[in-house]
Amino acid sequence: MTSSTRFEVWSLDDIPEIRPGDDLGEILATAAGSDLSDGDIVVVSSKIVSKAEGRQVAAADREDAITSETVRVVATRARPGGVTRIVENKLGLVQAAAGVDASNVPEGFVLLLPVNPDASAALLRAALRERLGVLVGVVVTDTLGRPWRVGQVDAAIGASGIRVVDDLRGTLDAQGRALDVTLPAVADELASAADLVKGKAASRPVAVVRGLAHLLSDDAPGARSLVRLGDEDMFRTGSDEAYDEGYRAGFDAGLAEGTPDES
Repeated sequence: MTSSTRFEVWSLDDIPEIRPGDDLGEILATAAGSDLSDGDIVVVSSKIVSKAEGRQVAAADREDAITSETVRVVATRARPGGVTRIVENKLGLVQAAAGVDASNVPEGFVLLLPVNPDASAALLRAALRERLGVLVGVVVTDTLGRPWRVGQVDAAIGASGIRVVDDLRGTLDAQGRALDVTLPAVADELASAADLVKGKAASRPVAVVRGLAHLLSDDAPGARSLVRLGDEDMFRTGSDEAYDEGYRAGFDAGLAEGTPDES
């Protein structure tokens, strides 16, 4: 399949403050207007998807909201003023604070992630096609930290109409050697590229990527397929938690063996 050696990415202006019940598809179509073309990929911050879908909830204590969204605690670390919790949330994503966001929302409220980001992406894609007559891909993003690396990047938590991975396994490299495990997570790469022009505090939550139409696909699985679950998760606990778990297992095994008979 032909790839591209050049692409463009720009943010959409004139996105208003999103409120529960807003027609986000209509808002995006109005902001994009005639600038959107077949083959473009629209990258949308999950924050405005959540706002439109009414995921802003009252929460006197953000920690309680994090607990309610948590399926499994992966790691905790004490910090000045509290404890950072890295958890698996209801979407299967492992991230700080379960994706619960208290920024850019009224005091006393928090924002939860969309219930089904892949479905949200599909609805936006259908709305843009209906209103503008264009066939595009849509990626919904959120900010994630990275094991072993400082800082955060935007990653895909929802997708529709694009291949979320570029499966190069079985193809040949430039020297003619077979590629066995090469599987670029292109949806995550799109999310990070788009974040460079969106910005976290610039009120530009939507970007358009052009020049990568070869990634579009009507029947590709959504971003949920990027999540490692169960036995596929090779790092199910933090290092301190893994040590404590191993220590307890060893201690219990020793108790089970009992004390040798000295008689």
